[in-house]
Amino acid sequence: MSGELDGTVAAPGDLGLYERLILDLDAAGARYRLIDHASEGRTDLVSALRGHDVARAAKCLVVMVKIGKKVTRHVLAVVPGDARLDLTAVKALLDGTYAAFAGRDKAEELAGSVSGTVLPFSYHPGLEVVADPALFEVPELFFNAARLDRSIALATDDYRRIAAPRVAPITTAP
Repeated sequence: MSGELDGTVAAPGDLGLYERLILDLDAAGARYRLIDHASEGRTDLVSALRGHDVARAAKCLVVMVKIGKKVTRHVLAVVPGDARLDLTAVKALLDGTYAAFAGRDKAEELAGSVSGTVLPFSYHPGLEVVADPALFEVPELFFNAARLDRSIALATDDYRRIAAPRVAPITTAP
């Protein structure tokens, strides 16, 4: 599935999500740097701690989309930190009949990490990654690295190459 890391480097049960991500980024030859900071998961506050404009953050939101009455899909929407997710656009993208933010428990289960540390990558086959094209207008993206106290600054073109997200406009104007 588009946006899902293949897991060939590390088996899911062997490592924590942070360690697995680092191994996968290294194996893919990604250009990144680690940033340690005080524990924080809110995009605007952690962006200030990391020292960058909030627009350069990759904000990750798990969305539930109903397709008719019997089918439910989940999307990991990745948008610039200063943008608002357009649930109607996500619903239309999947030909859904209803879209809403996934409940915290479901979002954390699918993402594999707690709220505020959700990665812009998916390690779950039931979670498709959709990225807004505005995300690719900056040379480097910042996101919490499955931890509240450590972030990654990742070259945007490496993110796009490795995550291979579905790219579609899913935000409203900041």
